[in-house]
Amino acid sequence: MTFTIPLADLALAAWLLILNIGSYAVMASDKRRAKKNARRVPERTLFIWAAVGGASGIWLAMRSKRHKTQHNSFKFGVPALLLLNIAVYGALFYWLNR
Repeated sequence: MTFTIPLADLALAAWLLILNIGSYAVMASDKRRAKKNARRVPERTLFIWAAVGGASGIWLAMRSKRHKTQHNSFKFGVPALLLLNIAVYGALFYWLNR
């Protein structure tokens, strides 16, 4: 028995992986900039990354870097966007495979 993954699924999974690595990197960069009192990444940019599919990368960076964890907008907004990401991308995977 062979198992094949449709090309569309691989492309979507790769997109999500790249998006979440990028969102983690942007959040980590903001943490480094905060320590150096340098120009920061706007919160709007971080939320855009999370909204388009990078919420798990943002959330992971929040936890591992201890960054923005005291901001209610991030404490509640990022998990809400993560649930939205799961719903939207889950529906997209379902739609591609029906």
